[in-house]
Amino acid sequence: MDRQKVRDRILEIGIVPVVRASSPGEARIAADAVCQGGIPIVEITMTVPGALEVIRELAKNSSSDVLVGAGTVLNREAARRCLDAGAQFLVSPGLNLQTVEFAVREEKLMMAGALTPTEVITAWEAGADFVKVFPCGQVGGAKYIKALKGPLPQVPLVPTGGVNLNTAAEFIEAGAAALGIGGELVQADALRSNKPEVIVENARKFLAIVTKARAQMGTAAKGSH
Repeated sequence: MDRQKVRDRILEIGIVPVVRASSPGEARIAADAVCQGGIPIVEITMTVPGALEVIRELAKNSSSDVLVGAGTVLNREAARRCLDAGAQFLVSPGLNLQTVEFAVREEKLMMAGALTPTEVITAWEAGADFVKVFPCGQVGGAKYIKALKGPLPQVPLVPTGGVNLNTAAEFIEAGAAALGIGGELVQADALRSNKPEVIVENARKFLAIVTKARAQMGTAAKGSH
């Protein structure tokens, strides 16, 4: 899937599940569960033991419409290893310009981490496809996204940190392009106790919230003309 198609898919689904797991097996279970729940996107973080192998396996064995990405990509060398393993998109927790430039050169989708307005603008100007606002919950959550969207309406923001079943709709209404959701979706205790059905159900709930919030915004926008 080329960069534009990856971008379109993330925008269409509106959720990027962030998989942090304590073993490769748990990461695979999590990936299967979010897909079963209707989200054909998974971000495997580099903090997962054997993360590159997990990405390689998922990229090889998943159906062609499942997007497999790499998260917590801290530098260019890591980015290269992730792409070699088959990652279709890269996500960083902070802004490393060399990583963004590398992704642009390789024509792979980059979701660069940023927090301040300056970092958001720098990431966008460097060529990031999305800007991940992290940790968003700690700096005002949906209100912070809304504040950033005022002067920067053209930048697709993906809040991560602080997104849960209670706040997801607020983030979409504030103008988030998609939501990065980790432990609130891929719950560690569900993985530990081998209950993937909990994650499947979470995925369905989050999808329903995003779909409904977007539909309501569409209706409101039509009513304001």
